[in-house]
Amino acid sequence: MVIVLLLLIILILLILLLFSAIVLNTIEHYHLKFFNKPVFVHFYISPKVLSDKERNILNNKIEFYKKLDPKRKSYFEHRVAKFISHYQFVSKEDLVVTDEMKLMIAGTAVKVTFGMRKYLLDVFDKIILYPNIYYSTINDAWHKGEFNPRMKALVFSWQDFLDGYEYSNDNLNLGIHEFAHAVHMHGLKRTDASSLQFAKMYVKIREYIEKPEVLNKLIESNYFRIYAYSNHFEFIAVILEHFFETPEQFQEEHPELFNKVRKMINL
Repeated sequence: MVIVLLLLIILILLILLLFSAIVLNTIEHYHLKFFNKPVFVHFYISPKVLSDKERNILNNKIEFYKKLDPKRKSYFEHRVAKFISHYQFVSKEDLVVTDEMKLMIAGTAVKVTFGMRKYLLDVFDKIILYPNIYYSTINDAWHKGEFNPRMKALVFSWQDFLDGYEYSNDNLNLGIHEFAHAVHMHGLKRTDASSLQFAKMYVKIREYIEKPEVLNKLIESNYFRIYAYSNHFEFIAVILEHFFETPEQFQEEHPELFNKVRKMINL
């Protein structure tokens, strides 16, 4: 009798959980539809905490983190710690990967995905680091960095990664650029709330820039480097570099596109 009662209680709990999941999914669906953002982004039962030394590195190297209020800084730090423990860091050509390097790479990834609930993306599982430019067998050319979905890897020349942070307003940031490619692929392949939002706004951005008058205006403004117009993947990566490095200028010169990008990554 006791076993039957326990099984009945378990069954009822499972039904309640299933019902709750259905209700939450429905609420999320309509929230995305009408408000263009997930119901929530940051919720951590047991948030990770960084040391003072690690916080100082983020504060000195990642301007985005430096400008956050204390509550959002704690969210950022938790995500950085989870990122570092989640992904494998692989060094090449005798490069020594330090904690500071991991913090800068994780900080860049977290910056790009800070408005998304799912930030540990499964389209890559490792980060490969070379000291300088390296020879890639993908297209038999020298590279500064790349996102390789087949190998599930993000690859960086560390020197060029650092160069992206030497000047914070030149709209050239290798880390942002390559992580943008990973976010782009994840957003088009997955069905979590943030991916659905990304995909929806990505379609709107494509429709917007494919209007001849809009495309001509973008090119004539000379704000985005010409490489942005190579294909849609490069366009998204380049405009995200601009979004994070010169947001005021971006918003002033191309307010409609800026607003669509902001909604796409929920920042």
